[in-house]
Amino acid sequence: QVQLVESGGGLVQPGGSLRLSCTASGTIFSGNTMDWYRQAPGKQREWVAAITNRGRTTYDISVKGRFTVSRDDAKNTVYLQMNDLKPGVTAVYTCSLGGPRRLWGQGTQVTLSS
Repeated sequence: QVQLVESGGGLVQPGGSLRLSCTASGTIFSGNTMDWYRQAPGKQREWVAAITNRGRTTYDISVKGRFTVSRDDAKNTVYLQMNDLKPGVTAVYTCSLGGPRRLWGQGTQVTLSS
């Protein structure tokens, strides 16, 4: 019954910024971590960042210091703030809710221009 919907993707220049959103609807599992993944064309999906229900965040070394995960419980939404975007960022970004059964969103496209 729980659904995750991503938004905020688009075309961005190198060095630019973008904020992705992941909004959950329906019943939410308690005490679980929300993850961000990305999958570039022809590449395997890779883990990017995560935030727990208590707000603790972790990041892959490739984005640490440039990406920031946050959450707004009132809006039932998790965010991924992406700053200083570099080559290799082009991918479909997907949020995923952990727990006994992992739930995936459909993803939002981020494309680095020029």
